Amino acid sequence: MSLDSNARAYWSATLGLLTKVLVIWFLVSYGAGILFADAINGIKLGGYPLGFWFSQQGSIYIFIALIFWYAKKMGDIDRKFGMAED
Repeated sequence: MSLDSNARAYWSATLGLLTKVLVIWFLVSYGAGILFADAINGIKLGGYPLGFWFSQQGSIYIFIALIFWYAKKMGDIDRKFGMAED
């Protein structure tokens, strides 16, 4: 694989991962907290409607999990394309 095609494949994998993270972030923060709140409010979590829980606490937990997941997957991509700093 040439240097240019390796760089393009690396960039493509990085953008793919970033797209996944942003879609999950949008669905959790804006989707579950605002757009779909009425639909999911019938479910209670800790005594609170699920839409309210997502907008107040759930999205924070998901965001923290996303940070760790992104870091792990980005490390995998770095190693796959020989960009790791280990």
